[in-house]
Amino acid sequence: MRTLTVDLGDRSYPIYIGADLITDAQLYRPHIHGRQVMIVSNETVAPLYLDKVSGALDGFDVASVILPDGEQYKNLGVLDQIYSALLEHRFDRRCTLVALGGGVIGDMAGFAAASYQRGVNFIQVPTTLLSQVDSSVGGKTGVNHPLGKNMIGAFHQPQCVIADTATLATLPDRELSAGLAEVI
Repeated sequence: MRTLTVDLGDRSYPIYIGADLITDAQLYRPHIHGRQVMIVSNETVAPLYLDKVSGALDGFDVASVILPDGEQYKNLGVLDQIYSALLEHRFDRRCTLVALGGGVIGDMAGFAAASYQRGVNFIQVPTTLLSQVDSSVGGKTGVNHPLGKNMIGAFHQPQCVIADTATLATLPDRELSAGLAEVI
């Protein structure tokens, strides 16, 4: 495993990079400050990794919300599903959201974390190459509006980024190519 640090003073955070990190409980625990954890994922990623991440969070009050997959669902209507799940489970200000998926999930979970109860913690667990090299780092979060892409958002830094390179093995060639193009 390699660890990089995004140096932002008191908002600095680590990026953990390596294979099979998604199940490493010791990577999550220092970055969760309460007992409640909401995993936000989508219909494609959840069947592959939700149980593994939930297992790594044993001992916490873990719930999940599974969103439809795709850029067309990155909107306020679908975002409301995250808020509803948080409220239905009575999650408080000390909760942590875990964004388990690609850029759409990271943007939506991050924006929900930035705005729920005026800001709660979140952890990025990016599962696409593009999200591992770009969208999971930097704190840009948001959703689309019918009049424009990423028009509603906030800057909200994650507590950490867990970039598990083993998740790249399940990507379609098109997704891998998009990530490689961003790297270049």
